[in-house]
Amino acid sequence: MSRLRAIARSDSGQLIDVRVVPRAGRSGVAGRRHSALLVRLAAAPVDGAANAELIAVLATALDLPKRSIAIVSGDRSRSKRVQIKGMTAAAVMAALGLDAAKAPR
Repeated sequence: MSRLRAIARSDSGQLIDVRVVPRAGRSGVAGRRHSALLVRLAAAPVDGAANAELIAVLATALDLPKRSIAIVSGDRSRSKRVQIKGMTAAAVMAALGLDAAKAPR
């Protein structure tokens, strides 16, 4: 698999590029799509329901409280940038089942 270039360090945590698929049969992390993390969401993209579910899915997958995850851009798009506080890039990649050996340092 190609390297997930979508994860970057910032002063306040890790930034991850996420591609969401709303109205999916079930919610969960589904691997990669190009250089972004692919997340399927059962919620429809109406009144912020899909964004709230994205935060909940990532919080569960990463074993973090919801307050540690924020959408920093793309709140009305399928392509989003999400900030994760309290984890290293390697820990995020490992928790999401991605290749932690290729995480940026």
